[in-house]
Amino acid sequence: MDKVMSNKTVIALFVWPSLLLLVVLIYMPIVLTGYYGLMDWDGVGGMAFIGLANYKELLRDGLFWNSVKHSFLLAVFSTVSLLVYLLVALVLSARIRGANVFRKIYLIPMLLSSVAIAQLWLKIFHPTNGILNDALARLGVQDTPEWLSNPSIVLYAIFIPILWQYAGFYILIYYAALKNVPADLIEAARIDGAGPWRVAVSIRIPLIAEVIKVTVVLAIVGSLKYFDLIYVMTGGGPNGASEVMASYMYRKAFREYDFGYASAVGFCLLLICLIMTWLIRKATAAKDNVQYS
Repeated sequence: MDKVMSNKTVIALFVWPSLLLLVVLIYMPIVLTGYYGLMDWDGVGGMAFIGLANYKELLRDGLFWNSVKHSFLLAVFSTVSLLVYLLVALVLSARIRGANVFRKIYLIPMLLSSVAIAQLWLKIFHPTNGILNDALARLGVQDTPEWLSNPSIVLYAIFIPILWQYAGFYILIYYAALKNVPADLIEAARIDGAGPWRVAVSIRIPLIAEVIKVTVVLAIVGSLKYFDLIYVMTGGGPNGASEVMASYMYRKAFREYDFGYASAVGFCLLLICLIMTWLIRKATAAKDNVQYS
């Protein structure tokens, strides 16, 4: 077996199919997106080369920068929510009664499609028949808010189902990482008199630091390119109050038929995601070489 795996021809036979798929499905679309961003194109007819005009227009496009702000707000909320997910995972990993049931409950949103979740929360947020406003009315609130029609609160209202949708995913990641923390370290800390909070802060969380860093990257990059639930619930409205970069790109391409400009938006979205990933890795690089025993 070692002789076969040291043969460069055999290695090439194994590598080339996956490398070809990688080039065709990932790198070529990236290059084509950047190329289409240099064109004036409606998606159907001929393309006209206009150079960097689309990218220059992006710099002056207030609607685009508004969508960038909304995407970063979602990224901030998603990152902060990781603290809640980590706390829940710490509790579930502490051998509490019914932990297995709670793990399954938290995973339910992951089993639903984004469209189903959007329809569910549309019913919850309904201004007259929704569960949420009905509960507020029973508590004595006179003017219940129109959650998805009020430009000042619609963005934050949409954040709630998005964060709820991915809660189980991150809780499961943290739970699996915490269960892999050596039990003898925890037992030694308890013998030394450390309480649950000290064990969590000084042993469990530091030992899963790499996992936390990965989830931060996933949360931020995923938030910056989020699309489906926002599109189904509001379509970016009202008046762009819930528009994010991905929904703005979709609107430019499939509603205004400006595929060249939409491609420029998509390419800028890719660059922003790459830059944010690099910044996060740079900010956490000092912790990469920390060793625990």
